Amino acid sequence: MATACTHLDEIKVTETKTRVCNECVQLGDTWVHLRLCLECGHVGCCDSSKNKHATRHFHHTQHPLIRSIEPGERWVWCYVDEMAPGELPSEGIVAR
Repeated sequence: MATACTHLDEIKVTETKTRVCNECVQLGDTWVHLRLCLECGHVGCCDSSKNKHATRHFHHTQHPLIRSIEPGERWVWCYVDEMAPGELPSEGIVAR
């Protein structure tokens, strides 16, 4: 496991208006929480959800960073470095 995330320069998207997991909607399934890909803006369901679409998106695309888009949550997770490098405020990223 890395001691620092080396992928923060790959952040291109930090916000979305999407509030559904489109893959789950297409399957007629539900989800627990939603995650936003910070490279392309894909919104997928979390690993507590049946389909784990956010993690599937990472395995398919290798986009390393996601953030929670749940109300009040701004944390970021890096799949590659297996760590939470910080939180996203209005601008940039704040390391923990």
